[in-house]
Amino acid sequence: MTIAKRAWLIGSCTVLLVGCSLSPTYRRPQVDIPASFKEEPGWQAAAPADAVARGEWWKLFNDPVLNDLQQQVLVSNQNLAAAKAAYDQSRGLVRELRSSLLPVVSLSASGTKVGSFGEGSPAVGSTGTVSSSSTSSGNARYAVSIGASWEPDLWGRIGDSVRQAGALAQASAADLTNATLAAQGELALDYVQLRSLEAQERVLSATIDAYQRALSITQNRYDSGVVGRTDVLQAETALRNARADNADLGRQRAVFEHAIAVLVGVNPSTFKLPDAEWVRVIPDVPAVLPATLLERRPDIASAERRVAAANFSIGIERSAFFPSISLSGDAGYSGRNLGSLFESANSVWSLGLTGALTLLDFGGRSARVDQARAAYEQTVAQYRQTALLAFQQIEDQLAAVRVLKFVASEREAAAVAANRAEEISRNQYLAGQIGYSDVIVVQTAALSARQAEIQAVVDQQSAAIGLIQALGGHWSE
Repeated sequence: MTIAKRAWLIGSCTVLLVGCSLSPTYRRPQVDIPASFKEEPGWQAAAPADAVARGEWWKLFNDPVLNDLQQQVLVSNQNLAAAKAAYDQSRGLVRELRSSLLPVVSLSASGTKVGSFGEGSPAVGSTGTVSSSSTSSGNARYAVSIGASWEPDLWGRIGDSVRQAGALAQASAADLTNATLAAQGELALDYVQLRSLEAQERVLSATIDAYQRALSITQNRYDSGVVGRTDVLQAETALRNARADNADLGRQRAVFEHAIAVLVGVNPSTFKLPDAEWVRVIPDVPAVLPATLLERRPDIASAERRVAAANFSIGIERSAFFPSISLSGDAGYSGRNLGSLFESANSVWSLGLTGALTLLDFGGRSARVDQARAAYEQTVAQYRQTALLAFQQIEDQLAAVRVLKFVASEREAAAVAANRAEEISRNQYLAGQIGYSDVIVVQTAALSARQAEIQAVVDQQSAAIGLIQALGGHWSE
């Protein structure tokens, strides 16, 4: 067999061996998926979502201020910036590992001149050693070479490392999506709470005005000797408590405003969100099939990609049982005269083959394979747990949406009745039919009913936001 045929045969075998993997065949872990959701078995898609782009779920609330804030989150939120940087790092690691599949080529050049401070100067021999017997004024040596080294991926270790890094990069991308969804959901929740507090402040301001008029009327009746001092004190107590509650609502609003500032990447000291009318829209969230949930939730996608990465880790550890081989080659020129450096007489070359195999490690490699298998089982359990929690969150929010719709209607009817009762009691007091303590009871109940009505709408909007997040932030295929 000629040398050329032997080289071709060796190269062909190497190509066949490179890229083979010792990792187990990967299959996505099985998860028990129900046919429908228990809390809403007849859940149907809602038409309002048809005009909303994939992922832009906040537009269902028809609030332009919220829309603007959501865009600022995407641009300026620092948690998202950190998640984006982590994703970029993982992509860079994939490129770095992929480069290991190809040879490393290097170029080197050197020039040395050796002389002596005395009358004579040492000479450089062919081996590079200095001889003190030379009397020339100096000696020089020049060299230029190009070399290459390559480790064939005979057992798939490098390939599995690339595939593992790729799976982790995909997990990092899903983490970025999940962080984006979390930040957008938190912003929407904080915004709804802030607007509801403003609505409560308006209710309390109107109540304070009514309490102020009641105090004035009661004071006049006291001055006229119609009622006792107790009625005046009760009216003053109700007024001051309402003022205190209103001031505390301002504190709560400030806290949510500061939280929104951080979410949009602005210093809270310079951020101001003007008061605005609260848009009390309760969006209809489109239905999805349970089977599609595993494909749309970014946290589930991230967990599944980590399972795949752990699977490749098994193959990486298995490759340690086989020998590693590296090839190297070098070609160049070396001589004393720079002008004749590139003549054929000065050419040099070298080829090298290095192999290594661990013969005995007292079970160390087997232990690492067992660790990789255990890590894989851990990621499988985490993936299934993530899927279970996703179904739990959807069931929770579906129950909340269904029940809170009824609660809101009852709260609204209760507020109407309480307002009517407050008006009647006030007229009865002015007519001298009841005492002011009876009016205070009815006023307190009316205020509580009005605040409960507002909170019911907040709860509905929050449940809708929670349901959208539980669905993965979108419903488009």
